[in-house]
Parts: sequence; C-alpha cells; structure tokens
Amino acid sequence: MQIEVYPGMPFPLGATWDGHGVNFALYTECATGVTLCLFNDINDDTETLRLNITERSGHIWHAYIPNMKPGQLYAYRVDGPYDPGNGMRFNANKLLLDPNAKAIGGEILLSDATYGYEIGNPQEDLSFSKLDSAAAMPKCIVIDPGFNWEDDINPKIPLHKTIIYELHIKGFTKLHQSIPEQLRGTYAGLAHPESIKYLKDLGITTVELMPVHYFINDRALTEKGLSNYWGYNTIGFFAPASKYSSSGIDGSQVNEFKAMVKELHKAGIEVILDVVFNHTAEGNQMGPTLSFKGIDNAMYYRLADDKRYYNDYTGTGNTLNARLPPVLRLIMDSLRYWIQEMHIDGFRFDLAATLARELHEVDRLSSFFDIIYQDPIISQVKLIAEPWDVGDGGYQVGNFPAGWSEWNGKYRDCMRDFWRGSDSMLGEFAERFTGSSDLYRGDSRRPTASINFITAHDGFTLADLVSYNEKHNEANGENNNDGDSNNRSWNCGAEGPTDNQDIINLRKKQQRNFLTTLFLSQGVPMLVAGDEIGRSQQGNNNAYCQDNEISWINWEKADHELLEFTKMLIHFCKSHPVFCRRGWFQGQKIRASNTEDIAWFKPGGDKMTEDDWTNGFAKSLAVYLNGKGIHSLGPKGEKIVDDSFYLIFNAYEGNIKYKLPDAKYGKNWKKIIDTDNMAGNEAQSFEATNEIDVKSRSIVVLINHE
Repeated sequence: MQIEVYPGMPFPLGATWDGHGVNFALYTECATGVTLCLFNDINDDTETLRLNITERSGHIWHAYIPNMKPGQLYAYRVDGPYDPGNGMRFNANKLLLDPNAKAIGGEILLSDATYGYEIGNPQEDLSFSKLDSAAAMPKCIVIDPGFNWEDDINPKIPLHKTIIYELHIKGFTKLHQSIPEQLRGTYAGLAHPESIKYLKDLGITTVELMPVHYFINDRALTEKGLSNYWGYNTIGFFAPASKYSSSGIDGSQVNEFKAMVKELHKAGIEVILDVVFNHTAEGNQMGPTLSFKGIDNAMYYRLADDKRYYNDYTGTGNTLNARLPPVLRLIMDSLRYWIQEMHIDGFRFDLAATLARELHEVDRLSSFFDIIYQDPIISQVKLIAEPWDVGDGGYQVGNFPAGWSEWNGKYRDCMRDFWRGSDSMLGEFAERFTGSSDLYRGDSRRPTASINFITAHDGFTLADLVSYNEKHNEANGENNNDGDSNNRSWNCGAEGPTDNQDIINLRKKQQRNFLTTLFLSQGVPMLVAGDEIGRSQQGNNNAYCQDNEISWINWEKADHELLEFTKMLIHFCKSHPVFCRRGWFQGQKIRASNTEDIAWFKPGGDKMTEDDWTNGFAKSLAVYLNGKGIHSLGPKGEKIVDDSFYLIFNAYEGNIKYKLPDAKYGKNWKKIIDTDNMAGNEAQSFEATNEIDVKSRSIVVLINHE
C-alpha cells in the first residue's frame, strides 16, 4: 500500500481531519522513533501500513496524509530504550493508543501480549516482551468533528439554583421498560424523552455523569467474570466510551454523545462529567503498556526515587505527573475539547487533591489551579473537586481555591451521625446546615462552594444506609475486605431486608429525614440516581465491579411514595430562595425589623446559648429562617423576599414538645412538612408560643406568610 505523506504540523496534537486529509501529531520527549500504524478493521491483528514518522518539531512527531478521510483506524508504536530502572519502558512490540484520540473503537482485551515485560519471567518488569499486542488492542478513529448543534445554548444554571443528580449512563436506563431495548444503557437512552421527562419532573437541573472517558476493565476483574462498572480506569481523555453507544463504535459514539447533550440542553438540563485525571489504567510497574507508558513513561507519570516504581497517591498504581507542562497541556486540552466541541457544562474532578500536589505536599496554588484560573474557557464552567486522595495530607476539604466547589465529606459524615443519634452533634449540624462557613467563608467563597450529599456512587445507597450496619460486598470476590467499614449507617433494628413493619416505617422516615435535610441545607445538593425511589445494592458499599442488577436502577421496584416526596422537596426548595441563598447568614437583625436573618431555638422556645451548643446529649433543635433577611440581590438587582420558616429537627428516640417562639418571629404558622406523617399537614396551623408535638426522629417545617 503506497500513500503520499507530507511533513504536517505539530499542532493540534492527535489526528485532525481538515477536509482534505489528516494531520497526525504525537508528543514524546525520550523516544527515538515513532511509527504510525493504519488498520482497515477494528479487529485486525496486523496493520495494513506502518509509516515511520520522520518530521519532528521539538518533542512532537508529526505527519500529514492527504486524501485520508474520517473513519480511518490508527495507533502508534514507539521506539526507545527499555530501561525500567531509569523509568524508560519503550517497547515497539506494543500497539499504543493516541493520548489525544477523539474516538476509540473496540475494547482492550488484556492478555500477556499487552504487557511490556514477559508475564511469569522471574525478572518481572525488568524483562522485555517480544509479543505483539495489536490483536488485543482497540484502534483510534479519525473523526469528522462536524455536528449540527442547531441553536444549542448552555443552560448556565447559577450554582445556588443547581440540583445535581449523579448517574451512571448504563445503570440509569438499562432496566427502563419505557425506553426501546436497543437504547437502554446508552447515551441515546439518557437522551430519550422518557429519561428527560423523568429528570424534569423530579426537578433536576444538572446531571453529573460517572466517567464516560474511554476506560478499560482490569484483567483481574475480567478473570473473575466482573468488570470495571464505575469507569474510574481511564485510558482516553478525549474519547467517549464506546460501550455506551447504541449507534456503533466506528466514531458514531461521538455524535451520539453530542446528540445526548443537545437534547438535555433543550430541556434546560446541564451536563457535568466526572473526570479522572489523577491516574490512568496502566497501573504500576506490573501493569499493561497501552498508551502513556509506552509513549513516554518518565514524562507522563510521577516516579519514585527508584524510577522503576511509581508514586501512587490514588490507590490505583500510578499518578499522572500534572507538574509537567506536557501533561498539564494534555489535561487542559481535554477540558477545553469537552467544553468547546462536546458542549459540556462542567467537571467533577476525581481525587482532585492529587492534581494539587507539587512535590509530595498538597499545594492549593499548584500549577494546575493557576492554569485553570487564567483560562478564559475552563474557568467559566462549573468546577467541582473531590477534595481528597489516598496520600499523606490528602484530605483537603475546604482548602480549594475560589471558583471551585467541593464534595463536602464533612457534611455527609455529620448528617449521617446526627440522624443515627450520635452525641455532641448540634454545633456541627448547624454549621453544615447553613453552608459550612467554617470551611468556605474565607477566600471570597460562598455557601455554593459546598456540594452537599448524603450518599454518592461510592458507598451505601440511601435505602441501604438505613438498612445495614455492615457492608456486604461478598459479590465482589474479595472476601468482603474491600470498601469502607466506617459507614456511619444504622439499620434501624435489623440487618438487611425485614418483615417488621415498625422497622420498615422507621427506615422510610429516616430516608425522608435525610432528603429533607439535604434539600433544605444551604449549599448545592447532590442526589444519587435511584435514591429517590429506594434503590438498594443489597448492602454492597463498593459496587464498582457489579455491572448487573446490583448496580442498575430497577424501575419496577420503585418506591413511588418516596419519589413523590422527593419531587415535592426539590420543587419546594427551588421555589423558596431562603433555602437557596447566594450569600452567608449574618446572624444580625434586619433593618426595620426586630428579628435576625437566622436564629436557633431550644424546645422551650428560648434561643440557644453557647452552653447549649456543647450539650453532648441533646439531639434536637429548631431554626428560624427570615424570608426578609436575604442579603443578596436578584439577577436584575431586585431585593429578594421570601416567606419565613421554622424548622424543627428531632433526632432523639422519643417525642419532644416544641414551643414556638414569640410573635415577633411570626404570629401564625402552618405546618407544611412532617417527615413522621405527610398526610393532612395542610390543615394544621399554629400561633406564636403554641406547642407542637414533634415525633421521634422526624423533621417539622412550618411556614409564615406575613
């Protein structure tokens, strides 16, 4: 096969079709040779052509092939020294994915051939494998970037009005009977009118997709008949995972993803991606050679003093070297690509503390944050950090820069402890409920810096949180040793499923308590898909490898009462700005009023004192929220005024009589939410200083229209 080859250009990196041909560009600092491999079929185990690239600009190897069209399959082989002791792992027998590939077709079938060393050799990774890996590798695909976005507009939901819904592309629709079977578990399935109607009816403003960057299954999992369901095993930061495509894996997955985003945007729903830039699927020195490791191992990864080994701040074997400009450029190019070409509205960064590490310490002013801060594109979307990693000093909740929101793990832990009846929780409960000012008030941050959540994909579902004291991860094949054992859960009296109606009723009430607390707290609430219908994982708190009914949402078993309650809560929260404040409570009296913007009360109707906050055995308190005490202005500069509310939280095991405060806080109150009994609330009205019987482990919400 003879083709014409031009020198080409060093930028953009990757494979770029310009309408007349394709430019290929690959960055590697230490390679001695780069070979472009072309294929006719994804399943081919032999190239139709190997082209030695001779042009080099700095550290970028490049070539241009005229008349080449979208759909062309390609990959690379890279030559250089194989010297693991010095961090060099070049092996031209290994077919390598382009780090900047926009589409990848097929799946990686991890076998002995995909490792740079000889499996079983006593010298382990110091040995050299001569096996060719082409038959086990997927192929990169040249794409046509054109797409009819029509008049697509980013919904730009303000953070204080955002309701995040964390979901898995496959798990959300795989068992949805109202969606055509061929679309279930795909991008098109999420874009289906039934899915969008559900999200709109629920009140969701923003979906946060679990990883959709191209990822692989670990060999150890596949050998046990399991798979990497969650997707935190990325190997392609520009390519949408082909396994979620209903339209084919020849590059069609790119347009299907774009069509999904367009349909969600039409409905006014934002799309946030969960991205994994802290590590790749290549693991440590014993892992496979799939892309980065064979292109320039010493550049892409953070190596230990003994360069044979890797610094691992992620628990996955390796850490991307975000200190170096080429790696930073890869990350920033990826983020800009998903914003500009795929119209994504923001990102949640997995183990984001890893990206903040300069040497070994976490540095909140690291290069990563500096670059994002000055970038006119990336800095304008929603940026959410998972503010921890597994390294020393990696728990960084509250320490990310202005402009970032964070998964607030302290909120999760506090609310779980409060509702299971732990002692000495009142002070922290009040802090977390009002936006965690102790964490975020400095550095010009607002309550919206706190992403509040009770559950996430990692851990118990909401139904399991109130049904299990212990994890039950036997299905993962690790003798129940995986997953966190400190869940702060309470089974309400029996472990797992029960026929005891009292326990069932208590569990339902506890779920309502958690949801009510979540959506009425200041900050940005995040709901995990399925929690609103009582989804269970049978006590599995680490279902990362369960691509089956354990993880998929079973819509036929939906708890419709809980669903309706959740809908009510979300729409109630969205309609009352007192629960969606942009700024902090001041705790001071409002002009022309004798009442504060917020005040805390004891059951007797008296305000909380300093000593009351340290009462270790108290498990109940009330809060007054003044609808006239919202200090921030509306989008047109108008003053925001709302109704006033009185909320009573009783995590005590017994009923408590609450006396309402005197008339200056409100003369007439109406009960609108009672998590103990949702029936007949509209008929219950109270006057100032009246007593209310608040049932055990419940929340009462009253409204004052004055």
